Amino acid sequence: MAKFYVMGNYSAQAFQGFVKDPGQDRGKAVEAISQAMGGKVHSFDMVRGPVDFVAGVEADSFTKVSAIKLTREASRSISHMTIWDENEIKADAEIDGQVVSK
Repeated sequence: MAKFYVMGNYSAQAFQGFVKDPGQDRGKAVEAISQAMGGKVHSFDMVRGPVDFVAGVEADSFTKVSAIKLTREASRSISHMTIWDENEIKADAEIDGQVVSK
């Protein structure tokens, strides 16, 4: 399985839900979605700054994680979701000016 970092923003609709129920655990929703596609959540954090959340997940493919992105954005609960493939990042990382390749 590959590891992915997922970052994004909640929509105004999602924030309305938080205001109504501030105790809700969004991490459980992320875990349920990930498990439904055969993945695993390693971390889920709500953060301050340009994004509202960051999650570390494992999945079989970028395609499966992208499908989650499409369905979540279509539901209007999340916007501007970005997916980073950890393996691709490591493969393209520069170390002392040298590009590490696969």
